[in-house]
Amino acid sequence: MKLEETKITVAIIERFMHDFLDSAELDVAIAGGGSSGMTAARYLAKAGTKVAIFERNLHVGGGMWGGGILFPRVVIQEEAKEILGEVGVKLKPCGSGYYTADSVEAVCKCTSATVDAEARVMIGLMVEDVMIREKDRIAGVVVNWKAVELSGLHVDPIGISAKVVIDATGHDAAIARTVQRKIPGAKFPTSTGGVVGEKPMWADMGEKEIIRNTQEIYPGLIVTGMAANTVFGSPRMGAIFGGMLMSGRRAAEVALRSLRKKRA
Repeated sequence: MKLEETKITVAIIERFMHDFLDSAELDVAIAGGGSSGMTAARYLAKAGTKVAIFERNLHVGGGMWGGGILFPRVVIQEEAKEILGEVGVKLKPCGSGYYTADSVEAVCKCTSATVDAEARVMIGLMVEDVMIREKDRIAGVVVNWKAVELSGLHVDPIGISAKVVIDATGHDAAIARTVQRKIPGAKFPTSTGGVVGEKPMWADMGEKEIIRNTQEIYPGLIVTGMAANTVFGSPRMGAIFGGMLMSGRRAAEVALRSLRKKRA
């Protein structure tokens, strides 16, 4: 007769392995579970796309949790109001087309809606590399446990195939930088042909440019959120998150177009 602890262990391993194996082949793999990555995953899943987020931390939400200087409130502009409205986040007007949101409520409700849409969210797993195939197209991501990196162990990662990869790694633009470093001759549609780097804070300009910057920068690789502004050399915005949400929605639209082209 199995011990209760053994039953619990088996249940956890069986459920996780089933979900992990089901994520080995994806339509879209998203690196980063912040506001833009989570939003992109929700819209993609609602469109019937098989999508998973790989978040290196043991929590999702990125920088939204802390609001501004650890005041857990964020600002959303009128144009992004409907995105939070769709998941039931309560907004309070604060003048001139701006609203405030409770950071904890926003992260929790956005995450819940994403999971309810049947996007898979994998925490503690970091994207450390990409896979590439014919015609220099990104063919998936390479993942490992964040704990492996922190411990300094040499443990080989595993590959996850994906037709499209979205870099939602924030200010680091980690996936775009990896592609630039590892693929000789890789060119992005930027002023330098590579990652330009984030500029100092200018909220209005950063919010305007983030949507335009959300695009496919290399075959099979889309950038969203602050990763997009880092790649194209646009300013950071601070604790206003409307652009991040709209960038996530835009990334989903770009990914869906890319998938349709591959199927055609």
